Amino acid sequence: MEMEMTDKKQMIAHSDTATADRTALQEGLYDPRHEHDACGVGFIANMNGIRSHKIIENGIQILENLEHRGAVGADPLMGDGAGMLVQIPHKLFAEDCAEQGFSLPEPGDYAVAHVFMPRDDKLASRLQTIIEEAVVSEGQSVLGWRDVPVDNAGLSQAPDIAASEPRQRQLFIARGDGIKNEDSFERRLFILRKVISNAAIDKVGRREDFYMVSLSCRTIVYKGMFLAYQLGAYYRDLKDPRFESALALIHQRFSTNTFPSWKLAHPYRMVAHNGEINTLRGNVNWMAARQASVASPLFGDDIEKLWPISYEGQSDTACFDNALEFLMRGGYSMAHAVMMLIPEAWAGNPLMHADRKAFYEYHAALMEPWDGPAAVAFTDGRQIGATLDRNGLRPARYVVLDDGTVIMSSEAGVLPIDESRVVRKWRLQPGKMLLLDLEKGTIISDAGIKKELSAANPYSEWLARSQIVLEDLPRPRQVSRNISGDVLLDLQQ
Repeated sequence: MEMEMTDKKQMIAHSDTATADRTALQEGLYDPRHEHDACGVGFIANMNGIRSHKIIENGIQILENLEHRGAVGADPLMGDGAGMLVQIPHKLFAEDCAEQGFSLPEPGDYAVAHVFMPRDDKLASRLQTIIEEAVVSEGQSVLGWRDVPVDNAGLSQAPDIAASEPRQRQLFIARGDGIKNEDSFERRLFILRKVISNAAIDKVGRREDFYMVSLSCRTIVYKGMFLAYQLGAYYRDLKDPRFESALALIHQRFSTNTFPSWKLAHPYRMVAHNGEINTLRGNVNWMAARQASVASPLFGDDIEKLWPISYEGQSDTACFDNALEFLMRGGYSMAHAVMMLIPEAWAGNPLMHADRKAFYEYHAALMEPWDGPAAVAFTDGRQIGATLDRNGLRPARYVVLDDGTVIMSSEAGVLPIDESRVVRKWRLQPGKMLLLDLEKGTIISDAGIKKELSAANPYSEWLARSQIVLEDLPRPRQVSRNISGDVLLDLQQ
């Protein structure tokens, strides 16, 4: 069920704290409000849901072929960031965890948290305790920890750069009793992650070396402050033939006016993107303002644990990722949530079907557009897709092969392809969406997605009942100059 807007409580006041946090993060000419980027983004997926290590290998190859879209610092071994979002490699994790003394349930019955932890042993131990206590308090069970095997020989060994490398750990969490399905489990994990983050801030403060990279029963993210070729060399898991996935969402970061860091590398928990969100300040402010009036039976009273949706100082993509995840966990489908956040140019469009226009007009009252220019790729582990904002000023091309492989990227030619196997080639268009459903084994057309969602509810009727158009109001009648003040006030109101 979708979230409903209510007036059940007053807005949570946090503007003073937010201002203080933003001021604390400012340094010299740097201001975190200007965190934007222009990068390389892409994905490869088998739309039939067939997992293989070849997807991982091709994902790394795409990333390396997009190296020119990444940035290099003064130190030639320090990149602005690179990463990969994949499905959880159950075969690898099950065998590795068994060797470490604990067993994993079946896929979907456990989740994996990938965590950047401090190098300081005492602080890391304290944060581990905070995490484990939060897991238990939220009704889940701790199965065990795994140290992520890494090789940092290819990274810069300059003292100030080497010191920023976090400790890489993964926590395995068993699904709690009474959680019926994976969607409900993902919702509980979303709440758990927010509880952990807020508890960590309360007890140890906001730290650059602690970050929940991902927490899901379907997907996991491997990322860091790398050059493209360093990702696969650093994370040994990605070279292991037991590491299999049906999709790989990749990103190479080019920070035009940002300070790179490990946690700001893409992908985030659901998205990676090329471009920038130029409406960010307003979007974040409106998300904060709506905390007073948002409710969902799927969250219940636990919705209070989710605030704030976005923390001050996050990048534009991180804030967009937070908003998308919030909407999806609140009951919207992924396509529905993306259409709310990145709408087509619907106002004054005489060619758009009335039902689709009504859909966008209705949702415009619930969510302001997150405008770019931006090309955004997104996934929840079951579906993967991409869209351009309505300005359409970022390149994105895709190709479909005869075996069900789909490759999307910031540009053509990221993988060598036998042209005889190509079923379709095209590009993303302004406001249009490419969506693959790996469970149904199909590409859902942009027109099909939007026709279905636009017809799902009587949006035109809802608008007619709830919307007042100023131009349609009757012209005011002439009022005598001698009318009393009280009567005039009534007429004005």
